[in-house]
Amino acid sequence: MKKNMFSSIIIIVTLLVLFSNVGGRYHYHKGQKKASAPSPNGTIPTDPISQTPAYSPNVPSDPVSAPTDPDNDDTPCVFNVKDYGAIGDGSSDDTPAFVAAWKDACAVESATVLVPSGCTYMITSTIFSGPCKPGLVFQVDGVLSPPTGPDCWPKKDSPRQWLVFYKLDNMTLTGTGTIEGNGQDWWNLPCKPHRGPNGSTLPGPCDSPTLIRFFMSSNLAMTGLRIQNSPMFHVKFDGCEGVLIDRVSISSPKLSPNTDGIHIENTKSVGIYNSKISNGDDCVSIGPGCVNVDIEGLTCGPSHGISIGSLGVHNSQACVSNITVRNVMIHDSDNGVRIKTWQGGAGSVTGIAFENIQMENVRNCAIIDQYYCSNKNCANQTSAVYVRDITFRNIKGTYDVRSPPIHFACSDSVACTNITMSEVELFPYEGELLDDPFCWNAYGVQETLTIPPIDCLQDGMPQSISDTFVSGCI
Repeated sequence: MKKNMFSSIIIIVTLLVLFSNVGGRYHYHKGQKKASAPSPNGTIPTDPISQTPAYSPNVPSDPVSAPTDPDNDDTPCVFNVKDYGAIGDGSSDDTPAFVAAWKDACAVESATVLVPSGCTYMITSTIFSGPCKPGLVFQVDGVLSPPTGPDCWPKKDSPRQWLVFYKLDNMTLTGTGTIEGNGQDWWNLPCKPHRGPNGSTLPGPCDSPTLIRFFMSSNLAMTGLRIQNSPMFHVKFDGCEGVLIDRVSISSPKLSPNTDGIHIENTKSVGIYNSKISNGDDCVSIGPGCVNVDIEGLTCGPSHGISIGSLGVHNSQACVSNITVRNVMIHDSDNGVRIKTWQGGAGSVTGIAFENIQMENVRNCAIIDQYYCSNKNCANQTSAVYVRDITFRNIKGTYDVRSPPIHFACSDSVACTNITMSEVELFPYEGELLDDPFCWNAYGVQETLTIPPIDCLQDGMPQSISDTFVSGCI
């Protein structure tokens, strides 16, 4: 009797172990669950320079570093483009596979479109549109690229954009891979500035695609990627709100034309952190309609520096406010930190802080240029974008002596006001000290002695400034 009872216990225990193992087996492929869940708190890495939490809009958690929890019903689905027919040989058109994977992932909360490592995937100009379920991740671990050059660009596709993410909320573009722009043939179009004699342009088609565009979307994150050799702008945010860019590398040759690293316009609440940009135009360009932009921990150069503008082209109104650039290194660049506007514009640039910036071999380290134009004949006009409340604090390093390191050229009709200079110390990279910073119709204060001295900055406020110049800006 005891023997039979003991045998029954062994059988029951064995059956329990077998059922437990079956439940623990957790494989996944197209559209099935995998055994890694997103981080439950969605924390953003601490900024290594300031040791303060980085800007954190409502963005989805990182799917790569998430803990494994196979029993969690909220575990995300992974939609691998390989399972949808992507070849990944660098020449076959993988666009249909990407579109199909996106369509399925878009319908599932916290899903991931996976571009796996080890292959190069070529897709044509594509709009990945929403709205989608929240928490969607587009994860590029391999290499993703467009067709090579204008001759291979499909005639049916727009030559002005490649990857477009449209009408999305709570979406992340991330991965350990590379987005390669194949921009060389686009840079050599006859219309590009360096192709004609003395920097002129030659006749012919000139449209070139922005590599990545986010349009009319919110609560976005872009992390960890290498983005390079774009035909034109590398990344553009237009009509967006709540953007986090962290640990991104952007690069193209120094002479590649119009290859801005990150361009934002009509976009609010942006954080750009801990990234490196080297290219043939502005590292970061901030266009009209931008409010609450925070840039920190950026290494910039060779480049054209960090620019607000250009603003007010074709007598348009431009409003930009509350921009902070701090703890940044700019090297071997045509400009450092810059505000540029066209004559005849309207609106305002206000509440701008450039702080704790190291310059190395930079022309025009600190520049306000209200005579920006496409040719050398920038005629005075009666209206201008009003530039006020601008701070340059702890700006130090070396400058290229071909230009004065400080250049404030403000409109005849609308002066720049409330410029603050503090702890600005700039010395020649090579050659003799230039002691003649340029100012025109610029008002402000020096809280400390500036090197070189900026005696041309006027005290107080001009009598001609009125609120009419900033009507329409909040």
